[in-house]
Amino acid sequence: MQKQRPERPARPDRPNRPNRPDRSDFQELGPENNKQRQRSSRKIRREATQIAFNRGIEDHVNNGEEEDYLGADGSPNYIANFSKGLPHNQLGEVDPKAYNTLLKALKSGKPQDFEAITLGKGRKLVNPQAGLCFDLQGPDGRALAIPPAPRIDSPLNSGEAAEVYWMALLRDINFTDFSQKSLVQEAAADLSKFSDFDGPKAGGSVTPETLFRGNYAGDLVGPYISQFLLKDIPYGSLTISQRQKTVQPNINYLTDYDEWLNVQNGGATSADQFDSTPRYIRNIRDIGQYVHVDALYEAYLNACLILLDIKAPMDEGNPYNNSKTQIGFGTFGGPHILSLVTEVATRALKAVWFQKWSVHRRLRPEAFGGLVHNHLIGKTEYPIDQEILASGALEKVYSRYGNYLIPMAFPEGSPTHPAYGAGHATVAGACVTILKAWFDESWQIANPVVPNDDGTELIAYTGADAGQLTVGGELNKVAANISLGRDGAGVHWRTDYTESVRLGEQIAIGILQEQSLTYNEDNFFTLTKFDGTKVKISRDEVKHLMSENE
Repeated sequence: MQKQRPERPARPDRPNRPNRPDRSDFQELGPENNKQRQRSSRKIRREATQIAFNRGIEDHVNNGEEEDYLGADGSPNYIANFSKGLPHNQLGEVDPKAYNTLLKALKSGKPQDFEAITLGKGRKLVNPQAGLCFDLQGPDGRALAIPPAPRIDSPLNSGEAAEVYWMALLRDINFTDFSQKSLVQEAAADLSKFSDFDGPKAGGSVTPETLFRGNYAGDLVGPYISQFLLKDIPYGSLTISQRQKTVQPNINYLTDYDEWLNVQNGGATSADQFDSTPRYIRNIRDIGQYVHVDALYEAYLNACLILLDIKAPMDEGNPYNNSKTQIGFGTFGGPHILSLVTEVATRALKAVWFQKWSVHRRLRPEAFGGLVHNHLIGKTEYPIDQEILASGALEKVYSRYGNYLIPMAFPEGSPTHPAYGAGHATVAGACVTILKAWFDESWQIANPVVPNDDGTELIAYTGADAGQLTVGGELNKVAANISLGRDGAGVHWRTDYTESVRLGEQIAIGILQEQSLTYNEDNFFTLTKFDGTKVKISRDEVKHLMSENE
């Protein structure tokens, strides 16, 4: 039997209050009472769950290299897979027993097995358990897939490797000088010879104007660097210049074989050597340093702040565009988009971390450079596609450094997690998809700028296409800049970018679909996907998808 709560004694310091009405007399203003609201909340959560479930789960297929390449004893030698931080022999080949401790942990998923992975000199692996995490909104990270990574015996891998070598050689040439430099023209001509190079071309050839640019709409329009990485950022009462703390020119790392091998084994490294003058992003080295230290959603939060400041029009489906009495705030206003553009980042990371560790385990370009070096100097033979071995970039690297290793922009080289997919690129795809859904993609960005020669000031961009820069194009471009900036540093490949931004895009669209069930306003989002497809997201569209799949 429930005990009666004793009455409180009267307090003489408080005047008598009128008797409170019975709770059944209370009702908040709104279309539902508390019980109805509770049930509606449960219904929406169930509908969102059903949407996620109805998407299904894709098959995950890797490129088979982990089983295909065998050592002298007939067992896999894992030469084409990520193994940085584990112990290696003098050729830079991973100790198979150590690699198998990694595979054991990934297969079992047990935290104690991850703690038992055999490391080399102590550098830790980056978060291999993240891909096993579940998310409660948007597609489950395991539900999505990306195609198998290019194999080291494929012409596509050769073209991607040559691009990374050339990016290292051209690291200190300003983008605004590309059309005037003979080395840039040589790089474009060399990449044009590859049978399966997937970078953008003009008239069937790579040109100085297409070199190292992104693959999607807007990437070839205007300056190489997106306006969202150059223009001042309004941050509350602050105005933040995008002059950055960059590093000194002509300093590359892991160009000595012993230094390279030490880093493969997880050994200690040197530190960045900084430029004392803050500069706008001018070249591959500058963008490489930006993506060396950025918060992963940083560029897109900045882009959002810039778009809000210049009063870029909202997407046509924003319910407050034509309201006579209201403006958006917590929903469909500034605070909503500023949180939404960042909240997709961690979901994108979990999805791509599953691809990195649990599916593909693609080696980093710096490890591939070790294969090329030992193959060309005759230390051993590897099943490397022949096209890369004929690239003019390799001889230029050898004449400068005395080996065929890829010169790295970061002292530590690549991070200690696999190359494919790319974390930066997946976050880029997710965040710019949110921004393309929120803002009018066709709106022109006025007064474009580029850095001056030394990067200390911004000057007007006066190219013939200066009037053609749009919100959607510059968002695609900032995603390409961030993603390919990692390639330019030597730590990623082009397909790490092209496939990963589309993975991030799927994450963002899934989140927008599920959140569309929650709004009171009549609204919808429209956006253009990376492949050019137009998408509309609304409550009715999403419920129609549910009924189709039930």
